This record gives sequence, structure tokens and C-alpha cells, in this order.
Amino acid sequence: MYAYLDNSATTRTDKRVVEIMDKVFLEDFGNPSSLHKVGFEAEQYVNNALDYFSKLLKCSRRNISFTSGGTESNNTAIIGTALFKESRGRHIICSSIEHPSVSEPFKFLKNRKWDVEILQVDENGLVDPEALKSMLRPDTVLVSVMHVNNETGAVEPVEALGQIIKENAPECFFHVDDVQGFGKYRLDPNKSGIDFLSASAHKIHGPKGTGLLYVSDRASHIPPLISGGGQQNGFRSGTINVPGIAGFGLAAEIMYEGLDENAERLRQLKADFISGLSDIPDLRVNGPDNASPYILSLTVKDVRSEVLLHALEGREVYISAGSACASTKTGGKWRPSPTLSGMGMPKEEQESTVRLSFSRFTGKEELEQALNALKTEIPRLRRFKRR
Repeated sequence: MYAYLDNSATTRTDKRVVEIMDKVFLEDFGNPSSLHKVGFEAEQYVNNALDYFSKLLKCSRRNISFTSGGTESNNTAIIGTALFKESRGRHIICSSIEHPSVSEPFKFLKNRKWDVEILQVDENGLVDPEALKSMLRPDTVLVSVMHVNNETGAVEPVEALGQIIKENAPECFFHVDDVQGFGKYRLDPNKSGIDFLSASAHKIHGPKGTGLLYVSDRASHIPPLISGGGQQNGFRSGTINVPGIAGFGLAAEIMYEGLDENAERLRQLKADFISGLSDIPDLRVNGPDNASPYILSLTVKDVRSEVLLHALEGREVYISAGSACASTKTGGKWRPSPTLSGMGMPKEEQESTVRLSFSRFTGKEELEQALNALKTEIPRLRRFKRR
């Protein structure tokens, strides 16, 4: 048995999701834009998913667009807002811990003379709503803050942030990258003042290459980034990915049906795991106490993260040395984590930080295997270093 604990990177696809996608691939394979029976049957899968997601997010179907994943959704919201709002203002804000699919579009805009301001985080990786309030200006057109951090599991106060934006900069759009929170937390975009919400299927046991973007009514006039045949009401052209959308809809439905039960189960497993780690000296848990039960960040003194990762791999325990989308190696050069740097963590500690991430399928046996492997490998690697 192996212990797969890198679920923030991607999850195992649920068998039921594979089955419905298989049916679409082999039986109901029509183009949903086709004006005949086979196309209509394919379109029903898309309509079913739209019905589910609109009910889940308490919005109209027109507020939901399907994309290729979280990266496209984030880019569409950010660049689309810039194109739509540039005549009113060019001041935009994002937090210091954003995923590259958010931080890179902000850098793109900064290079084009946009006024980009960074909202810093505290030692637990949390943004301060009052700090955001002090940064808002009449020409602020977009604020982007993730819901759940992909490295530490810190849950950001997006509801409070949305309220502050609404009260102090009512014309400003609010974007939330919910890739690590969707399917694991309930979030009402309208109630939270969210104009854009991004989600991805493969983080919740759905297929890779499928995501969604919620767009509020007041933000619905942002221009599309992908033009063509006018699919999805002209907002995102291209032949619709029916198998992926069908799988995404079912995966989300399964996750939300068992959301509370599964969160509590993982919360207890995580607490027991952390308790077991207390036998290992010079090991620290990063992030706030109320971090997501799905993510655990550890700093292991005197053991480089990549060395520990490969040592655990030899024992069939699979974890991450950081975000899978932000490799710590770029052209052979080590790159610091924006999240850990924002928390004030020194470079040496960042190089010794690993991430374990859990899923609906994670069980006690996997965590026991990982705990035993850590208790064996960390002392061994430390002895090796001293030599």
C-alpha cells in the first residue's frame, strides 16, 4: 500500500465520475451546439451541471461559465476586469500569497503600467481586513484574495473582505480564487460580495482540464478572452467539454453531500497525526490553528524538503516540497515561496518545509504509514547531515 498525500496538487478521480464521463465519451458524444438529437442529448449534461452549480452558488445559470481549469478562470477574471475597467481606474490589489495563476497576471498588468499593490499577510498567512480597507482608493477596480491557501491551508476571511470592499469601494470588483476551498467549504458569492469565483474539478476528484468561473451580474460585461463560435453565451468560445463538465458536476455533488462529515473526519485525523509528530524534535506546524483540514505544512529543521520528499518516496509515501504549480526550482535556481516569505519565514526554513495534503479518500492507514516513515527518515537524514 502507498500513501498518497499530495492531494492539493491533484486528486484521484472518483470511479463514479469516470463512469459518467465514459458514457459521454462512448454514447452521448455529440457536440452540444449541434441542432439534432445527438447534440441535444449531449447538451443535457451541460444543462444538468449548470442547474447544479447555479443552485449551489445561489445564482442564475448565466453567472456560470465552464473553463479549462483554475488558471484560465483566474486569468479571465483579472485580465477581463482590466480590459473593462481601465478607463475608470488602474489600481488593483492582490495578496502576497496568491497562486501564480493570479500573481502572474498581476505582474503582466504591472508591466503595462497598472498600479499593483500587494496586501501582506501575518505570521499565520492571514490577510487583515483593516489593512485592505486602508489600501482601497476611488480608482481601485479589482481586489483578488484566495479563499484557502494551497501551501498552508490558511482560510482567508473573504466574507469580511467582501463587506469592506462593498462599503468602501462599491465599484471595485472582488475576485476569489477558490480552487482549494471549493467542495470543502460553503461560500455564497452574492452574500460575500464576490464578483468572480474560480474553481477546478481535479482538486475534488473530478477530471483535469475542467473548471468554472462564477461572474456576478454587475461584472458580466467584462470582455471574453477566448473568442470564436460564441459558445457559453459568447463568454467563452470553443466546443464545450461535455465529458469534463459532466464529471465536474458529479464530483462537486458528491463532495458537497458529504462536506461536513468528511471535514470533521479529516480534522480529527489531522489532529491525531500532528499529535504523533510531537515525538520528532525541531519540527513545526505552519499556519493558523483553524487551517483547512485538507492541508498540513511542516518545517523540519536540518532536513531539506527535496531530500525528505525523495526519502519518503522510497517508502511509498508521496508528499510535496511546496505547491506543484510553483516549483522551487527555476532554471536550476531555488525560488522562495511567496506564502512562506509573506509569513516571515527565513530562506533556510523554507528550504526545509514540506506539504502534506489530504482528500476524501485519505484514511487512517495512510497517515500511520506516513507518520512511521517520518519518524524513521527524519532522524536518519539528520544523522547523515552531521557527517
